[in-house]
Amino acid sequence: MTHLTEKQSELVGALQAGGVTTSPVSRAQICDASELLGKSRSVPSWILHDDSRRAGRGLFHVPEVSGASFEAPAYVAPQEVTPPAEPVAVNQVKTAEAPVTVADSVFALTGGEESLVPSKMGTYVPFGHFKDLERIVKARVFYPTFITGLSGNGKTLMVDQIAAKYKRELYRVNLTCQTDEDDLLGGFRLINGETVWQDGPVVACMKKGGLLLLDEIDLASHAIMCLQPVLEGKGVFLKKIGQWVKPAPGFQVFATANTKGKGDETGRFIATNVLNEAFLDRFPVCVEQEYAPIATEKKIVKKVMDSMDCRDDDFADKLVKWADMIRKVYYEDGVDEIVTTRRLVNCVTAFAIYGDRAKAIEMTTTRFDSVTKEAFLTMYGKVDENTDVSASSETPVEPGEATRWNLSVPFDQKDQAKAYGAKWDNPAKTWFVTPEVYNANSDAFSAWNPVPVVEEIGTSPF
Repeated sequence: MTHLTEKQSELVGALQAGGVTTSPVSRAQICDASELLGKSRSVPSWILHDDSRRAGRGLFHVPEVSGASFEAPAYVAPQEVTPPAEPVAVNQVKTAEAPVTVADSVFALTGGEESLVPSKMGTYVPFGHFKDLERIVKARVFYPTFITGLSGNGKTLMVDQIAAKYKRELYRVNLTCQTDEDDLLGGFRLINGETVWQDGPVVACMKKGGLLLLDEIDLASHAIMCLQPVLEGKGVFLKKIGQWVKPAPGFQVFATANTKGKGDETGRFIATNVLNEAFLDRFPVCVEQEYAPIATEKKIVKKVMDSMDCRDDDFADKLVKWADMIRKVYYEDGVDEIVTTRRLVNCVTAFAIYGDRAKAIEMTTTRFDSVTKEAFLTMYGKVDENTDVSASSETPVEPGEATRWNLSVPFDQKDQAKAYGAKWDNPAKTWFVTPEVYNANSDAFSAWNPVPVVEEIGTSPF
């Protein structure tokens, strides 16, 4: 029988607040309760690491939600699963022949001859850290690599196309807070009425000497700590069958994430977790992927257009210019959304379907809220009209006649400017203050080259 600590009681209270009053409790319910408390969306260690609380796959004993105390259930020997009586080589354990979906990932294990080598994409244009990662794969030196960057900028596709170029099998695992050790390493499965051992994608990749891609790793719970020996290049011990699996030559690990494993304070990447520092330290290198340069992104868009038989160079150029302008405003905290390279490709797809530029832009922006959508449509309208939105229409005047003061604020000083009362003018891409704010504290703005102008301050398209 156990007694809960204050923090443990808080989780029980959060579960009850969420309507959970019976045990066992699902992993998703516990993650929801943890998130409600303002913590990472994961199962706390006092539950996850207590084998006596496991009630089945994704289920845990938490009788405290109904007011009962917890008492470890008596051990009952498993009846359905009978592991080998004597230690055997891993390759002697019977495996399933049918495709099996692993957790929430797009990965599927097969027992046949099917290759996991990706296909080359005719529309792919290498950029960013492609050459760096390519060197790692070519060297065949174990060098786990953490790839971070904003969404839709080609992190996953870059690894995919390197694997395709060198005809290497790629084992992709999309991680979530519900991904556990069995999903990664393997376990006993009931297949066609027979209990068999089935390797997880990590073990299968190690045996093949393939490339392992841990996609969205910052969404994973601390269950991924089981991969620490894998990231050290030592292999992993499969305790359920008593075997140690060492990686075959060429085995490599890549991980992608929108953060650097330190969580997200912007609110843009919900459910990302703070990863254990000891785990992160086992990645010798972290590279940050940026969006493709304008010239490169034009090549991408035009290649996609060619593949869909809808080539329009003028539209391609304007799409890329539009996306670039939105990103600049995004980096200045002017908007909360961004047009990614992936979204540009989706726009081309819509253009190929409807044959209409306006319709393609409309379909591409439907995901955004009404204000953001209207702002993005307005910006594209300016691009389509060949309006130089970066040019200022301001007219310098005498200080006493100014309706605003424009400021040249470096990016790393924007928070200070905000604190003094400065605002961001999105169309003009400049910071400004009203005469009242400027006159009250003019010395505070002197370092940012204030320029008096006369301009009606209306509603910004952003």
